[in-house]
Amino acid sequence: MDFLPKEIEEYAEYFTRDEGEVLAALNRETNAKIMTPRMLSGHLQGQVLRMFSQMIRPNNILEIGTYTGYSAICMADGLQEGGKLITIDVNEELQEIIGRYIAKAGMGNRIELRIGDAKLVVPTLDMQFDLVFIDADKEHYAAYFDLAFEKLNPGGHIIADNVLWSGKVLLPDRELDPDTIALKQYAKKIKDDPRVEQVFLPIRDGLLIARKLA
Repeated sequence: MDFLPKEIEEYAEYFTRDEGEVLAALNRETNAKIMTPRMLSGHLQGQVLRMFSQMIRPNNILEIGTYTGYSAICMADGLQEGGKLITIDVNEELQEIIGRYIAKAGMGNRIELRIGDAKLVVPTLDMQFDLVFIDADKEHYAAYFDLAFEKLNPGGHIIADNVLWSGKVLLPDRELDPDTIALKQYAKKIKDDPRVEQVFLPIRDGLLIARKLA
């Protein structure tokens, strides 16, 4: 997923707001102890998500796919006073590290972790959201979008991660795996949906942002 020359990425990170001690520590621990650390949003993308949240100033945020909590901590920084970020992940083995770093970041009153299948959890949430971040199993992106859309306020945003999928989306159809097919179908679904307007950003592994029209 490293599309930019390393020197360009380092230059961009240098002129981007620092991670801060807690996120830097979470970054290091994830890379040292957790399998597939490339799933972490990381410095540049994390600060992009934080900036989006600061710009939107959401009352509530929904995150589908927590991993070790890095992106949740970034986005929660833009919540309005009294706001809540609900983050859902199916992997209970990461619960300890998630909880520990949420506490270190002082976000215990802002971030609520739900362990379970998001397709079952989201319908039970009795709240509306202004920002949704999808970063879970790729084959169910379309289903997650549909579930989240019903709970998204007009003018709210849904951001989907990994929509470039390390560039695999450009491969010939005969070479596509199920995840890549699902991601291409998701991008087309968003493009064809008259209820939203969208922009595709080639940041890191790709972010597709859809805004719900009034």
